[in-house]
Amino acid sequence: MAMEMLKGLGTTLKEFGKKPTTVSYPEEKRQLPPRFRGRHVLHRYENGLERCVGCFLCAGACPADAIYIEAEENTDEQRVSPGERYARVFDVNLLRCIFCGYCEQACPTGAITLENIYELASTHPEDLVYHKEQLLEPVGSATRGSIVDWTPTPPEATPTPLPGRQGYFDGLEASAAAVGQGDMPAEQAVFLGDDLSGMEHRRRLGEPEEGE
Repeated sequence: MAMEMLKGLGTTLKEFGKKPTTVSYPEEKRQLPPRFRGRHVLHRYENGLERCVGCFLCAGACPADAIYIEAEENTDEQRVSPGERYARVFDVNLLRCIFCGYCEQACPTGAITLENIYELASTHPEDLVYHKEQLLEPVGSATRGSIVDWTPTPPEATPTPLPGRQGYFDGLEASAAAVGQGDMPAEQAVFLGDDLSGMEHRRRLGEPEEGE
């Protein structure tokens, strides 16, 4: 017992001479690490088009069901994104969100990232449901956000593991799995073993037997 007390006292004395780390918020704000996960941001391309193509992959990856999307088709008269569709409605319910970053990893275009925006307190629950107009970068801004820190460019000799291949429509490599299509063929031929008789082959393949 005395030894534990001496160890605890030693820790206290070791920290006694250090300066306090208290930050006088909100006058003074802490420098956050690059990978801090705060509020979501929807990004644009340099030409002003929205990166989000309404693929629903972020909503599907969200374990808390915090993302709600309504997609709409692009037209020649109104082109919002480079894909076939765009997100007409994009809501994030921060009361549900657990800030896991799965939406950021699932997005094939790098459209959504979690940034160092942490001032989210509110006395009204409806204020914590952020809509597309609040999440989208203003016209003229085209940043990549925290995706640069979370998925740095790998060496050329090292293939990027999925689902980290992002930047679809950027001219960067994006596999079928990265855009939600999968890499496996839709159908594969099934070859039966040679040890089966002809009748058993026909039964397996659903063909009529001889004499039928």
